[in-house]
Amino acid sequence: MTKRKEEVGPSGLASALVASGALTSDWLPAFKAVPRDMFVPARIWPGIAAGTRQNALVDRDTDPDAWLAAVYSDIPLTTQWDDGKHTGDDVGRTPTSSNSQPRMVFGMLGDADVHKPHKAMEIGAGTGWNAGLMSFRLGSENVVSIEYDPEVAKGAISNLRDAGLSPLVIVGDGRLGHAEGAPYDRVIATCSIGEVPYAWVEQTVAGGVIVAPWGTGYGGEAIARLVVGEDGTASGHFTRSSAFMRLRQQRADRAQHNAYLKGREWPADGVRSTTTLSPADIDGWVEQFAISLRVPGTFWSVESDNDGSYVVWFYSDDTRSWASIDYEPGASEYLVVQSGPRRLWDETEAAYRWWEEQGHPDFDRFGLTVDSDGDRAWLDTPDNLIRV
Repeated sequence: MTKRKEEVGPSGLASALVASGALTSDWLPAFKAVPRDMFVPARIWPGIAAGTRQNALVDRDTDPDAWLAAVYSDIPLTTQWDDGKHTGDDVGRTPTSSNSQPRMVFGMLGDADVHKPHKAMEIGAGTGWNAGLMSFRLGSENVVSIEYDPEVAKGAISNLRDAGLSPLVIVGDGRLGHAEGAPYDRVIATCSIGEVPYAWVEQTVAGGVIVAPWGTGYGGEAIARLVVGEDGTASGHFTRSSAFMRLRQQRADRAQHNAYLKGREWPADGVRSTTTLSPADIDGWVEQFAISLRVPGTFWSVESDNDGSYVVWFYSDDTRSWASIDYEPGASEYLVVQSGPRRLWDETEAAYRWWEEQGHPDFDRFGLTVDSDGDRAWLDTPDNLIRV
């Protein structure tokens, strides 16, 4: 069914966000006063609401209607590829900056419970829209945004200025926060992390809230909502799934496939076995998240064939262990090969079975505690720790 004309644009997006519960009535004034189109460049690659892929380039100068429709859709918009090195019209290799999905933007602002008289620090300015929304709500003098990429920061500052807003935008390493402006009542990261920088905890008042997308290098990611305690710890549950671009200083530097097989043909020295657990059963976002907490220091990739079959490869970060599992449509048993001191498929299957035994917990049953010694994930309560 074609959308009615009046549903296209800001009002249509607002209606969709209100219906989803992400945009509450108290944030409607900010949504209207800080329009998303003022924070989106001319060239964008629209994303998909339920995934991490991007569609073809949309250019405002050549197709303004398609550009406006994308801007006022509930989807993320990639605005930079490959740290700015990619300049063509095609998609680049890795998206490195974006204007986030509106539902996620307002969901995270709701998680953080941002309101006057709070002072907020944002990690990852991007196009400046999130900082703009907080500035309208709190006053520009109460918002600090840290952006690592100088060109991205320059664009954010320009967008904010055009919107009549002037939060402090700093070019720097977001892991360090901004001690000069501390303490903060709220800290929001718009990039994913695998470790919460303790500086964020130190720069947040007791009772303050940190909201950040968190996930290991394996896969699966969720929004952590952490409350800072008097004892210098921060702890809380995850609230929802997420898929953000990684904080640049925490990106994985992974070895290539050949480093594991060491130039030998598969199966090399791998040990063969079979399993009845289909790799298709473990590829959901929450399944990946749960497995990642029980199988640390690993990642995976997929090698697909045209007939619907594929191979999933599992690797250890230290390049000593690998495993593969062959998927064929309609099969009830799957070939597994494992090599190295760790039996990565055995660990993965055990982690999945553990998740089943816990009642298939969703993200909101998991939680995270952070102190000066690092991050510790748990299920249901902070004393029920999960190995990470």
